[in-house]
Amino acid sequence: MTIPYRYLKSAPLGERLAYQRKMAFIWRGLSLLILTAGLILISNAALPILYYELTNSRFTQKLISPVSSRGIILGEDVNINYANPKTWFPVAPVLPPQPSRITHYSLSIPKLKIDQAAVQIGGEDLMVSLVQYPGTTLPGQYGNTVIFGHSVLPQFFSPKNYKTIFSTLPKLEEGDEILVDFDGIKYRYLVRKLVETEPGDITVLEQNYDSQWLSLITCVPPGTYLRRLVIRAQLVAI
Repeated sequence: MTIPYRYLKSAPLGERLAYQRKMAFIWRGLSLLILTAGLILISNAALPILYYELTNSRFTQKLISPVSSRGIILGEDVNINYANPKTWFPVAPVLPPQPSRITHYSLSIPKLKIDQAAVQIGGEDLMVSLVQYPGTTLPGQYGNTVIFGHSVLPQFFSPKNYKTIFSTLPKLEEGDEILVDFDGIKYRYLVRKLVETEPGDITVLEQNYDSQWLSLITCVPPGTYLRRLVIRAQLVAI
C-alpha cells in the first residue's frame, strides 16, 4: 500500500516569531500572577505578626503584681498540646476540683463583641469552649480564676468561633470591662494589667488570695505559639 505524499508548508518565520512572543508573554504573566499571589499570602500572615511585635511594648514582659511570687504554683510547662489546656502544664499535681455543681458558665467582653461565650471548668478542648484551668478558684471567690482561649491571625477573628475567639485579646486596655455569669450571678471585672510571658512561665497559674482576680490567657502574637498574653482583671462589682 502506497502512502500518498503530502507537502506541508511551514508557517512563515514572522508567524512563528509572533507565536513565540505570545507564549512568552503568557508565561511571564502567569509567573507574575503566581508570584503576586504568593506575596499576598505571605503578607497576609506575616504583616499582622510584624505589626504586633512593633506595637506590643505596652505589655509588661514579665509577670508581676497583682499575683505574688509567693503564691501557690500549680504546674510546669513542658510538652504542649494547644487544643487541651491541661497538657500545657503536664507535671502539675492533680488538684481536687473546686466544690461546685456548676460545670459551665459564660464570659462576655463588650469591647471585643464577645457575648456569653461558654467556659467549661476543667475542659479539654479549646475548639469547643473557653476552658477554666482545673483547680483554680471559681469566679467571685478570692484567688485567681484562670481561663484559656485559642487565637489565630486577627483577620480571621470571630466572637462565635472558639478557635479564633481570643485573637483580638491584645486590643484590651486597662479599665476595660469583663463580665462573668456564674450560677445566676453576674460578676464584673476591670482589666488592671496586660502581661506578656514566656511559654514556660508557670506563674500564670499562681493563686494569691488578697483579692478576686481573673486571668485570661492566649498565645501571642496571634496565630503563633511564641509567647503568652495574660489579661489580669479584678472583681469590682457584683
